[in-house]
Amino acid sequence: MKNKTDLIAQLEKLGIKNLRDIYYNLNTPSLYEKAISHNEGLLSHKGPLVVSTGVHKARSPQDRFIVKEPETQNLVAWGDSNKPISEQHFDILYAKMLAYSQNKKLYIQDTFAGTDAQFRLPLRVITETAWHSIFVRNMFVLPKNREELFFHQPTFHVLHLPNLQAEPDFDGTHSSAFIIIHLSKRLVLIGGTSYAGEIKKSVFSLLNFVLPQKNALPMQCSANIGKKGDVAIMFGLSGAGKTTLSADANRKLIGDDEHGWTEDGVFNFEGGCYAKVNHLSKEAEPYIYEATRKFGTVLENVGIDNETRRVNLYDNSLTDNIRASYPISSIPNHEPDGMAGHPTHLVMLVSDAFGVIPPISKLSPQQAMYYFLSGFSARVSKTERGISEPVAIFSACFGEPFMIMEPVLYAQILLKKIEQHNVQCWLINTGWSGGPAGIGNRIKIMYTRAMLNAAIEGRLNEADTLRNDVFNLDVPTKIEGVPEKLLQPENCWNNKDTYNIQAQRLAALFVKNFKKFEEKTGQEILMAGPNLKIE
Repeated sequence: MKNKTDLIAQLEKLGIKNLRDIYYNLNTPSLYEKAISHNEGLLSHKGPLVVSTGVHKARSPQDRFIVKEPETQNLVAWGDSNKPISEQHFDILYAKMLAYSQNKKLYIQDTFAGTDAQFRLPLRVITETAWHSIFVRNMFVLPKNREELFFHQPTFHVLHLPNLQAEPDFDGTHSSAFIIIHLSKRLVLIGGTSYAGEIKKSVFSLLNFVLPQKNALPMQCSANIGKKGDVAIMFGLSGAGKTTLSADANRKLIGDDEHGWTEDGVFNFEGGCYAKVNHLSKEAEPYIYEATRKFGTVLENVGIDNETRRVNLYDNSLTDNIRASYPISSIPNHEPDGMAGHPTHLVMLVSDAFGVIPPISKLSPQQAMYYFLSGFSARVSKTERGISEPVAIFSACFGEPFMIMEPVLYAQILLKKIEQHNVQCWLINTGWSGGPAGIGNRIKIMYTRAMLNAAIEGRLNEADTLRNDVFNLDVPTKIEGVPEKLLQPENCWNNKDTYNIQAQRLAALFVKNFKKFEEKTGQEILMAGPNLKIE
């Protein structure tokens, strides 16, 4: 960008004009000043900015739409995750946003999605609040120097106006909130919600559309690298532990949530982390804990004492989805380039509230594809009787809400890369053992770390295993630092018959969910899943 005149000209091409002021690429201290002076948040002890996201304290998947238009409509997997909206409704909402923005102050950040210069997306994110602009600086990759900023040409624009509400009956939306992606116009419109994760995940959706067309795999996973250059990637839904487990004192963090896998290796999509910090402890997660106490971190919906300005990560009175956004540089042993070679180990983290999946299992490439497409986790839900019961969640590719194309397409790319680079795959259960949630116990993180480290350090490659017949999995019999009884889940239950009933129940849910993929995968992949013929 040469000067402000050029910026104004580019904005006017988008229809954004008659602004009261433009805050262009302000640094974090300047944005702090704006946010505090405009009462957007509170400066807390040690320096984080504490903000509230208002009504919306999590993503609103029902409010996300893809514009159905001739250029891209045949590439989109239409359904619950990718709901269509017409070009006419898009145009009406866009016109509303342009009108609303007149005589407003807007914050603009020019960044990149991706650390790999060959695959990154140049972004321009336009917001109406300073704290969201800090979030953008934290979560995306900033230009390295003035020269890179000078030549930055955005190929995608995100316009975020959280105080503008949609009218569902008129605008074709589900509610007053909206996240609308126009793929051919390379525009994302976000309104009616202040939850910053919508910005992050809308850009992830764009990458999930662009990269597969370049034979690169977008992944919702964490990644780190060992002292010998060995790379591990970890898939998992929210709460399964990929952020926690990827932050390891003995390994450099590449990234905690989103990556691409190209012909050259893996690269981080982001420049920061967006971690759940509810009940975060210094002992269990020291790096992330320290990041919540640093200047530049944005804490969403965290409890704060207005007098002492100390935050309380155990205060979930607003929401359990307490979040911290911070630059990856807040993690001491991160990989500065955000890039590494091909993975040697791939781990799928599942949180099993049924308490029946082994805590660690060795996977064949075909099993990896099966469990990748399943994208399993389980949460705990209270019934009308007040009893806690596990509820299975299946999210294809461990990120179905953001996969714009068919899930099998992503899985096929993954399988090809696993086979091409001889990647050893693992399934690790970070959930319950000895019974379902409410009866059994959550597997201790010290045991999970011991299992994970043994796997990605190669100590289990030739280990003796026992077959878990229900889930068709090979389970190591011994791991240093882990009780042998824990490794075989049926041994942790008081009654093995009760275990088998519960295991068959979950296995049946896997099989039922996978029916939608049967015609597109083949018999070899189907046989890699759970076995329902056990007596």
